[in-house]
Amino acid sequence: MGLMLLYALLPLIWLFMSSTKDSASLTSGFGLWFGHGFHLFDNIGDVLSYDDGIYLRWFGNTLLYAVVGAGGAAFLSTAAGYGLAKYRFRGRTALSAVVLGAIAIPGTALAVPTYLLFSKVGIVDTPWAVLLPSLVSPFGVYLMRVYAAEAVPDSMLEAARIDGSGEVRTFFTISLRLLAPGFVTVLLFALVATWNNYFLPLIVLSNPKWFPLTVGLNQWNSLATGAAGSGATTTNFYPLVITGSLLAIVPLVVAFLFLQRFWQSGLAAGSVKE
Repeated sequence: MGLMLLYALLPLIWLFMSSTKDSASLTSGFGLWFGHGFHLFDNIGDVLSYDDGIYLRWFGNTLLYAVVGAGGAAFLSTAAGYGLAKYRFRGRTALSAVVLGAIAIPGTALAVPTYLLFSKVGIVDTPWAVLLPSLVSPFGVYLMRVYAAEAVPDSMLEAARIDGSGEVRTFFTISLRLLAPGFVTVLLFALVATWNNYFLPLIVLSNPKWFPLTVGLNQWNSLATGAAGSGATTTNFYPLVITGSLLAIVPLVVAFLFLQRFWQSGLAAGSVKE
């Protein structure tokens, strides 16, 4: 565990230390320690002010894609997994097999077909081109199906039906509360996947005003590499890229710290036989 912790923390320590350095200190000295002076707040100011605050626009885009995409994916996965676990209908087994098969298909393999499909519809270079694929999570459906099978007792559903509760009302008032830990788990997975999504936005977006942070920071990194290769010194993008990357991971850390209490509360669901 100590080795795993060291492996996970070293890149974060390097990222934080590098964000406190100026351009000269980045290329000299020890990477895991501070440079000459503490320039973190200066670097943050440069990131937020560069190009009329384009970073804030990218941050807002990423927040939009993550909140709407991850929230929608978590809700749809919960509803679909609950339906597969608690209802018997024709084609249920085949549908479950399709979901399992979809998990094995990498997202990068679907990026080009998705672009061609969206170009026919006319939503390329719009937020919908990123949001719609984010709503689909085959792994989330599978996870919620397994979780719902144990977390929601059939006897409770039968009691609700006897009391006259409809299926939709039962799902929202009873089942969804029992499925909350699984919902949060899928939400966290979808949030990380959407926040770090790079290849799909790179293909379907060409207008910088709709870029997420991943694509925008990579664009800055390309400018930094190009400037270093040509000898240009107008703007040093390396501090911008590093500090922008540090700011980009803060919301994910906050989300995990805030949601883990809902996550931990249901880790033992179904483990005790009544």
